[in-house]
Amino acid sequence: MFQLKFQNQFFSTVADFKDRPSDLPDFTKSAFEFCSDWLEGKDFFEQKTSGSTGTPKIIRLDRSQMIASALATKGFFGTGENTKMGCCLNPEYIAGKMMLVRAMVWQSEIELVEASSNPILEISEIPDFVAMVPLQVEQSLSDPRSFKQLQKVQNLIIGGAPLSEKLKAQIVKSGIRAFQTYGMTETVSHIALAKITADQMVYHTLPGVEIGVDDREALWVKSTMSGPLPVQTNDQVILLSKNTFQWLGRVDFVINSGGVKIHPELLEAKVSGIIEQFLPGFQFFFAGIKDEKLGEKVILIIEGAEMDNNSAKDLKDELKAELNRFENPKEIFFVNHFIRTLSGKLDRNKTVERL
Repeated sequence: MFQLKFQNQFFSTVADFKDRPSDLPDFTKSAFEFCSDWLEGKDFFEQKTSGSTGTPKIIRLDRSQMIASALATKGFFGTGENTKMGCCLNPEYIAGKMMLVRAMVWQSEIELVEASSNPILEISEIPDFVAMVPLQVEQSLSDPRSFKQLQKVQNLIIGGAPLSEKLKAQIVKSGIRAFQTYGMTETVSHIALAKITADQMVYHTLPGVEIGVDDREALWVKSTMSGPLPVQTNDQVILLSKNTFQWLGRVDFVINSGGVKIHPELLEAKVSGIIEQFLPGFQFFFAGIKDEKLGEKVILIIEGAEMDNNSAKDLKDELKAELNRFENPKEIFFVNHFIRTLSGKLDRNKTVERL
């Protein structure tokens, strides 16, 4: 039976969610309003997209799409009504909403906690199924108490951003059963999952999902959860079979240097540990700028104050050892602040234009 647990209280009916305490925090109000609308049979919900397939916009998600997504995830993991779930993502966004939908469709118990940096410590009972963003997983692994709890989770799904190589290695070493998700608001959460192992990640589509690529080798998706028409993405992939693929990065971020196509997101994952070693907590990204000889040359842009000459030389040496000659940045730039969109996402192109 579906039950939402919050601060040791249980809510399961429309009346429960409507007759709620007046002093609830905002994230809980969002969850209660959504659950109330769902249980009353509301047919569609409006949701703002993150901009993964273009400019952020408000789209309408049908109830049938959300049910199809929840059932597809259930089929992938073989979950059921006895599954204990944890929701530590903001219900204002699709990832948090879909955790609630899964609980209602699966008829499972779900505990709601705030989307903090280390939320597993706030969940009273170790969940069988939980979704987190990479930052939450990283924080959970760094704390011995939450580390032990996370190891007991049967299925952890991680989304919102690509995993760094460092975090991926930590997950593998810990023995945690975790999956990286692939999806977007337009596809109603994830449409594919990659089990996190020491090997290169291969995404397997959920049951009922059809995939292909356009002439740019960018993925398109067709499924019951994404609606009647295919959803065209800007993500370049390698199709391995009719239901598996490897993700390379955004088509519009690809750097063509001397005829070699370089995907900056893959470089960023590869060197994240090196950057963290020299500049803990600093944000960075790779990009391409015009070059007379190469067409485009690879550069590294770091947010923050410049390094001293000796440290900068050591950083360049470490990068050179990790990356091949095409990938290695020809220049490193430091900027005070990256340009970001209204939703807080990094605007790579505008940041590069400011150099």
